[in-house]
Parts: sequence; C-alpha cells; structure tokens
Amino acid sequence: MLALSGCSSLGCTDTMAERGKAEARVQVVNTDGQPLGVTAAVVDWSPAPHPQVPSEGDRVHFHFRFDGADEYSDPAVDACAVDKERVTLGCQRISASQAFGPADDPRTGEDWLAVEHPEQVAAVLLIPNDQSYDRRTCEADPKDGGGMHPPERPSRGEDL
Repeated sequence: MLALSGCSSLGCTDTMAERGKAEARVQVVNTDGQPLGVTAAVVDWSPAPHPQVPSEGDRVHFHFRFDGADEYSDPAVDACAVDKERVTLGCQRISASQAFGPADDPRTGEDWLAVEHPEQVAAVLLIPNDQSYDRRTCEADPKDGGGMHPPERPSRGEDL
C-alpha cells in the first residue's frame, strides 16, 4: 500500500512539530528536526524608538544573520523578545531574504519587535524551526493537506 505524507487509510491528519530550544544562535531545522545547513543568529539588539513612529516609544531594534542560506532557499524563524525568566514579551517572523544588509555584511538584516514593556527585555532569541513552508491543513485541503507543520509562534507570556 502506498502512503503519502499527511494521508493514511483513516484520512487526513495534521501533526505539529516540536518546538526547538530558543537561543541567540540556532541551527535552523525542518519539521522533522533535521538541520537545513543554515545558522540564524541575533547579532545585537537594543531598545530604541522606531524612526517612523517615535511617538510610540521604545521598541526592540535587533540585527540578525542567516549563514548558509542561498538564493534558492529562504528559511524563516521566529524571533522573540524575552525577559530574564525567558518569558515571551513579543515575537515575529524573520527570514533570510530580509538579511540584505550593508555592503560590508550582506547577510545581516534588521527588524523591530513591538513589546509592551521594552525595559523588561533581557534577550532576543530565535526559535530554530523553519517557518518558511507550512503545508495546507486537513481542514483547508482534506485530499492533499495534512502532515507535519512547524510549531506555532509563541504567545506573549509563554515560557521559552
């Protein structure tokens, strides 16, 4: 009997990959936990007003790198600001295609995290699970959907 990913004799099933350990430097992994040969890292971060909306107060400005990604792949990971207890204050997705920084370091990118209390941020961490491809769910496509999906982005207040 031939079985396709996400399909079984019982119908379509969705499975969520286990979330990898968040760190400032991670090996990006696929939904099976296998390394993709790409390293993502937070280079630096600091609280600062966003130049386009300075009246909104400080946000978390951070620089990041993706090493090992090529022009044919665009791995993406979730970047999260955490407090000293590693409690999530805010997260957003970053991808290798955003890392097109200055000519002296073209693999570096920058982004901003909006958090309620920027003064509580102790680190910006990356979750190693590749978020660049998420197949359709069984609900959206019962015939061809299903299978392994990357973990969901952490919510505010969640421990990393």
